[in-house]
Amino acid sequence: MPITEVPDHLRAAVDAAKEKVAALHAELPRWELVVWTAGNVSERVRNPSGGAGGADDLLVIKPSGLSYDDITPDAMVVCDLEGALVEGERAPSSDTAAHAYVYQHMPEVGGVVHTHSTYATAWAARGEEIPCVLTMMADEFGGPVPVGPFAIIGDDSIGRGIVETLRGSRSKAVLMQNHGPFTIGSDAKAAVKAAVLCEEVARAVHVARQLGEPLPIAQEHVDSLYDRYQNVYGQR
Repeated sequence: MPITEVPDHLRAAVDAAKEKVAALHAELPRWELVVWTAGNVSERVRNPSGGAGGADDLLVIKPSGLSYDDITPDAMVVCDLEGALVEGERAPSSDTAAHAYVYQHMPEVGGVVHTHSTYATAWAARGEEIPCVLTMMADEFGGPVPVGPFAIIGDDSIGRGIVETLRGSRSKAVLMQNHGPFTIGSDAKAAVKAAVLCEEVARAVHVARQLGEPLPIAQEHVDSLYDRYQNVYGQR
């Protein structure tokens, strides 16, 4: 049965997600990942009493065409995992169907980000994966940043391409051909971090290629670096 309003038991979680998602949108222009109104951040709100596979989960996302200067928690919109509006006065982002499809089919994902960051988008325009030639890439992405298929905005075609490319991959980023990067994470903050690092490695590898052919990292070292960063690095 379609969700037509935020359930009472999810009210606090939805409001917290609105605060978080609104604040995280400010990170996109701060790191020069977007221009004008492009790009979006979303976060899944899990419904502990919902249907199988998170079917009754919700997502919080930026409205379509909203200026970054006008983003507030109250401006955020809430949708179900079919992309239908549940709460909010504005139309959801045009990428909502893609975000929703990812949440439907990758239950481990709690946050999705889309940007048009210059260097990552340039790789996407060429339809070329970013090779794993930096330890930072091994740490965060566990290998190259792959390319997803060309897809038209407006339905779940982009979402299908993201899922097909990232399912079974260690990468938290995909370069959708002729479009730009999408990143995923355990929550929205992790997905924003992946977007920032995706642009950083896209730029660094581009510069390296102007100087010559970058040196690959042996798979055994990629695996070791990824394991250390994911399981040992930082505070636990």
